[in-house]
Amino acid sequence: MKTWPVQDAKARFSELLETCLREGPQIVSRRGADAAVLVPLKDWERLQRSVKPTLKELLLADEARVDLDLPKRGRLRRRELGDLV
Repeated sequence: MKTWPVQDAKARFSELLETCLREGPQIVSRRGADAAVLVPLKDWERLQRSVKPTLKELLLADEARVDLDLPKRGRLRRRELGDLV
């Protein structure tokens, strides 16, 4: 993985893109510190799929996932058992 200073990345973006597609992810640095990564679309899509598992993967997982975004419940309350009779 090659590191490109932001000035070079801007001036030679076509070359940066071609290198990314041919060799894989490329790092862009700003003021000597790594700031961003340019990745091929196939790699990005693979990473996105791995972050969001399918329902089947969730159900078959060995451990529970606690970071799921669940919608907030409404203000309606459950009926009491006596109300149903």
